[in-house]
This record gives sequence, structure tokens and C-alpha cells, in this order.
Amino acid sequence: MSRIVLGVAGGIAAYKSCDLLRRLTETGHDVRVVPTATALQFVGAATWAALSGKPVSADLMDDVHEVPHVRIGQEADLVVVAPATANLLAKAAHGLADDLLTNVLLTARCPIVMVPAMHTEMWEHPATADNVATLRRRGILVVEPAEGRLTGTDSGKGRMPEPAAILSIIEQTLGRPADGLDLAGKHVVVSAGGTRESIDPVRFMGNRSSGRQGYALASSAAARGAHVTLVAANVELPTPAGVTVIPVVTAEELKNEVLSRARAADAVVMAAAVADFRPSASAEHKLKKGEGAPTVVLEPTDDVLAALVAGRPDHQVVVGFAAETGDERATWLELGREKLARKGCDLLVVNQVGEAMAFGTEDNAAVVLDREGNETVVSTGPKLALAHVVWDLVRSRWSD
Repeated sequence: MSRIVLGVAGGIAAYKSCDLLRRLTETGHDVRVVPTATALQFVGAATWAALSGKPVSADLMDDVHEVPHVRIGQEADLVVVAPATANLLAKAAHGLADDLLTNVLLTARCPIVMVPAMHTEMWEHPATADNVATLRRRGILVVEPAEGRLTGTDSGKGRMPEPAAILSIIEQTLGRPADGLDLAGKHVVVSAGGTRESIDPVRFMGNRSSGRQGYALASSAAARGAHVTLVAANVELPTPAGVTVIPVVTAEELKNEVLSRARAADAVVMAAAVADFRPSASAEHKLKKGEGAPTVVLEPTDDVLAALVAGRPDHQVVVGFAAETGDERATWLELGREKLARKGCDLLVVNQVGEAMAFGTEDNAAVVLDREGNETVVSTGPKLALAHVVWDLVRSRWSD
């Protein structure tokens, strides 16, 4: 059981932290809520106390004989502040300590996660940008806010991620070493899902990819401090916390988005299942059964992975995925080795696929090949576990 301090700053998104608190306690964590005085104007102390089972105070002088401003931070395994307002970020960056929460932030020697929530103009202000950069430089994980509806009729970047996504970041942070922000300062691009190619206005050619492995790669990279862009083809999964999602449909759209965003990336991971072929033409109207079986002429799509390898900068690490079944000529792993040699990427994650294997499941198993001939076997387990192995291997190539 981990001891978590949930700091709550004074923003309207404080109501979402009630759900986060419930999720944390239901997964077995011991949670102490430390709100600011302004946060208590949005959600009362009684609510926090009832959900956490612990007393709640924002005042430095409450129970002063127990020295809470020092003890709470010293005893925590993790401090997460959600929401973290612009004001709270500024105080933390400058070491101010005028209430219980800011004192806890100064005394904590455990990982700290800040989950900002504010209006777009406040998030984009140079002062906030400087404060966020300062906190990240000190090893604090400041999660990128989501885009969406804010207060009133406003919409834009600054929305607090959903509690389930924040919980995933927390669980991964608790499971990582103390220096777990080893991707901080890196920009990574991940593709996920399966592309669709139109046959007519209602039918398409597609595949079974759910996007879960790509989303796990994006979530794990964000939890390790990276700036993450996720190009998602036809995925119906919640947006991971701290990740910018670019939705696409076809192989052509995915190629254009990935190649344009890869120019500034330190690593690109092509986890999406991209169609190898597409109809050379899509029927203008829905094809009718009474008209007889149509003939669909296929043409090859562009090879996105090969284009990435050909145009990458020297420092960039390119990772491909290969879903293989094996055939009469070679095993699934032998086919993976052939693909690595053909594509020329740095790493290739080879999955054996089939009924209830890899596609659409919560677990995955793989062999990660590198261009030097090494093989890393990842046994069946959560897709997040495989994702962290991939990032470990990517990081090792940056340091070579």
C-alpha cells in the first residue's frame, strides 16, 4: 500500500479530483488530501474527509504539535497535485510556502506529479511556461493538460485530464525508479490503431488493431517525462494524460501526419497497423448486393516506416512493429528478422498474432530485435510492461 498525498489547488477542476481520490482508495492506496484554502471553496473539507477517511486541513496551524507541514511530505511515497493552478505552479517553482500544501511540496523527497488545469491563455503565458520548465528541470513530472471544454463557453488547451488517465500516470510513477523521468526533454511520436481504406461510402478495408499497444507506449512515455504526440488511426480509447492525440483514418493521412511531426522528434514508434493495400478507387455510391459481387482493384500504400528511416536525422531512433503469423516458408520470428533487415529501423517489435493474440487484448508478448542482432524477449504481460521495455531500449540507444 502506497502513501499518497493528493494536493488540490483552487480551480473548478477540483471536483474531478473527488473521482481521482475514489479511484486511488479503491485500488488500495492510503491517501491524505491536502487542499488549499481556495480549493475548499470548490469542494468542502467534509467531502475530502469522507472519501479519504482522514482529517483534512489547509491551515499550517492545525494540529501544529504533529508538525504536519514537515511530516506529511516526509512520509509520502508520492505527491500528486490535481488540479495544479497557475498560482500553485508559480509558488512551487519559486519555493514559496505560505500554506500546508506548498510546505508539503518543499519537504517531500518522493516523486511529485503536477496536473495543471487552467485557461489556455494562462497555460500559454510565458511566466507559466518558465515555471513549468523550472519544475521539470528539478525532476517534477508536470503533465501536459488536455484540450477541450473549459469553464463557461471557452475551449482549448488547459483542461485537466480525466481521473482514469491521471491514475495510470500515478501507478506508473509509483512503479518506476526514483529517477523515473528519464525521457524528460525528449519529443516522441507514436502511431497507434489500424488504418481504414474506403471501398464505398459505408464499407472499408481494415484490420483488428485496437490501438491499445500504441496508447500504452504513449502513456508510458508521458509518465517518464517525454513530450508525446500520438497519431491515432480509428481508435476508441480514452486519451492518455499528457499526450497530444492527432486522429487519422487512412494510411495516407497517417503517413502525412507522422512524417511531418517526425522531423522534430527524438524517437518515432510505429505501432499502428497500416494497410499494405487500398482500393485504387472508392465507389461513389453504396454497392448493392443485387448488382453482383464487385471487383475491387487494389494498389499498394506508401511504406511509412521505410520513409521514416530514409529521412530521419542522425539522433533519431526509429522503432517498427511487425505482426506475424508465420507461413510455410518461415516462422513468425524469422519473418520479423527479415523485415528488420529490409526496413533498416533501429528496433523492431515482433508480435505473433492470431486468435486472441495481441490484437484487442489487454496483454501482449513480443521479441524486440535490434539492428545489431540482439533479441529481447518480453513474456506475456500488460501492454504497459512491453511499452516500458521498448522505451528502455530506445533510451539506451540515445546514450550510446
